[in-house]
This record gives sequence, structure tokens and C-alpha cells, in this order.
Amino acid sequence: MVLVSVLSGCGNDDTLERFDGPTMGSHYSIQYVRHSATPGPKGVQAEVENILAEVDRQFSTYRSDSDVERFNALPANGCQVMPGPVLELVRMGEQLSSQSDGSFDLTVEPLLNLWGFGPQSRAEKVPTAEALALVRQRVGHGHLRIDGDRLCKDAAVEVDFNSIAAGYAVDRIAARLQALGIDSYLAEATGELKAVGRKPDGSAWRIALEEPRDDRQVAERVIEVNGYGVSTSGDYRRYFEQDGVRYSHAFDARTGAPVLHSLASVTVIHPSALMADGLSTLLLILGPERGWDYAQEHGVGVFFVLRDGNRFVTRTNDVFERMSNGKSQ
Repeated sequence: MVLVSVLSGCGNDDTLERFDGPTMGSHYSIQYVRHSATPGPKGVQAEVENILAEVDRQFSTYRSDSDVERFNALPANGCQVMPGPVLELVRMGEQLSSQSDGSFDLTVEPLLNLWGFGPQSRAEKVPTAEALALVRQRVGHGHLRIDGDRLCKDAAVEVDFNSIAAGYAVDRIAARLQALGIDSYLAEATGELKAVGRKPDGSAWRIALEEPRDDRQVAERVIEVNGYGVSTSGDYRRYFEQDGVRYSHAFDARTGAPVLHSLASVTVIHPSALMADGLSTLLLILGPERGWDYAQEHGVGVFFVLRDGNRFVTRTNDVFERMSNGKSQ
């Protein structure tokens, strides 16, 4: 997890409730301010875990009975009825693919497996040119088509929503907390999060952004968040080295290979945790120049960490500074 909350004490009659648990092969955690009229943690936890279970049933690439994996098992020219959320995220993936000239793509799972980063991978290694060319025939968002409530494909592509599903889950959780009358909370799933309101003592939710280090977690900067989703994508947790070259799990679908540039991590702050999740991945793929230009052009709040020899340097824009000061939208 690349984002952690920094807590402080409470100072009035409201209480700060907390619970957490496993989800999506990782972890989730919820903190919320409980007033006299808001529900207790046991009931809230049941609501949250129902959402997470549904997201897992729909999007997991690690269980063969999920909607996504059943679709992935179809041959070319197959179609399958899909839940609305799956089709919604396919449309979002198409949008991000178009805006990145095809660098971001939801169909890179065969590439992840080939290079050793996917759920069906065997070993981390640079593939042969022949193997790469063969797999790239099964990659590309253009092979997908939505027909009513069905998702169809004209090649044996496999979709992977790991770049956006957790952010989607956080937005779903946030909406449910609001519906339960909870107006101050920090919801996190697999490192994606959204913070709204303030803690009982009136202080903001504080988030520590982690410095990209392979050996331990170090807080790079602490920001205050109110009303925004926050997502960090980095290349420093999953990678391998071969012949002196570092290969990470961040893939450019246009080349079929991991990105090779100096951008080590990207943090995005956005009103939607779903958009923050997708954009952090997109910008990491685009790199330090193209990614920065995209953020400036689209008004995306970003915090870049770049490699500079044996050290890291950071770069932020005005949108990020404005959104990370603890004030609401």
C-alpha cells in the first residue's frame, strides 16, 4: 500500500470508529466519525464488505468464476452479458486509452502474464520477440465492443481492471457511507482512498505519501484531504532486473513492454477515487514529460516523484497544492 493515513486524537462527544479486513488480495480500512444518529461499526462494516464482495465477483482476475474471468475465457468473436459496472468501466477504459493514444489499455493481461507480472504468469523474464509479437495480437481496446448489455470481442483479448477497480470500489463505499448519514470518513481499499469531512477534533484527514524505496516505507510528504480521492501508482514494488535493465509492471500497450523512464511514482488527487486510480496509472505510463503535459492540459492535481541518479526529486502542480490543503471542494 503506497498511501497511509496519519491519525490524531478526538476532542468532543463524537467518536472515531475504525474497522478493516482483507479484500482483493490486499486490505481495506474504514475510519468514520460517528454521531448519535449514525450507525455503529458492525453494521457499517457489513455494508462495506457487501460492496467489496460484489466488486470481487465482478472484476477479480484471480477467481475463475468472476464475470471478468468468464469473459476472458471466451474465444474470439464471443459475447457475454455483463453487469452494468463492468460495462461502465470498459467505457472509462476506452476513454483513457483514447486520451493516451493507446498507451493505457485494459487488455494488457496477456502481456502481464508473458513478462511475469500477471495472475497466470510463470517467471519474470524478458520474452522473445516472437513470443511478444504473438501475444500483442491479443491486446488492444479496439478489440472490445459493447452490444446492449453484452461485452463482445473480435480477438481472444483478456480484460484486466486492476488499474481502476479499487478506485471504483472506494467511490461505491463513499456513496454508501454518505447514504448512511456518515459525512466524515476516510475509506481505503488496496491503497486507493477517499477522505471527506474532518475528524472529531476538527482536524483534517492527513495522508502520508510514500517515498519510492524498495526496502522500507518512508513518508515523503503529508497532505490534508477533504472531499477528494487520492491514488498513487509506482514502478518500485513489482519489478525485475535483467542484464542491468529494470523492468516494472507498468506497461505501455503501444510497445507491449514495461515503461523505461525516470518517473518512479505518480500521486493524483481528484474528486473521484475512480478517476484518481485510472489517471495515476495513465500518467505513470506516459512518463515525466507526456504525463506532466497531460495533467496540466486536463487540470489534474499531480505529485510526481522522479529518479535523478541515486536520489529522488519531486514535482507538483498548482492543482495538487490547492486540493491538498484540507479545504473542501
